[in-house]
Parts: sequence; structure tokens; C-alpha cells
Amino acid sequence: MDTIDTIRYDSPVFRAQVEPLARRGFAGRMAVVFRSLARQVSHMLERRRGRLALMEMTDEQLKDIGVSRCDAHREGIRPFWE
Repeated sequence: MDTIDTIRYDSPVFRAQVEPLARRGFAGRMAVVFRSLARQVSHMLERRRGRLALMEMTDEQLKDIGVSRCDAHREGIRPFWE
């Protein structure tokens, strides 16, 4: 019974998480959306830089991390959004 009580939407914990966002105006909500979008784009670009670095590694370096040249190339040509 205690578990069900903690999941209720009128609990103080749930209200503390939701109300600050609900109290924000349009500009505040848009700022949250843009921050989230910027974070996602940053992750995609970081993944792309890693893939390009993988393609630039020598055969010895790839062997050290256990990746074949073919696998590195296949990973390197993937689009940044995947």
C-alpha cells in the first residue's frame, strides 16, 4: 500500500517536479526546449567527432581496441544523427 501512495500525482514530490515548469511563461518553456535541443545536437556532434577519430586511427591503434579497419570505416560513414 505504501508503494501506491508514493506514485500518486498529488504527492508533494510530484508537485515539486512539475510545478516549476508549469509556472514558467512561454519564454521559460521555450528556453527549456532550446536547451534540450542544444544538448541533443551537442551529443550528436560529439558522436560524429568520435567516429571521425576512429577512421583516422592506424591499424595498430584499432587492433589495440579490438576494432577492424572495416568496422571502423562502417562506423565512420554513419550519419551523425544515428
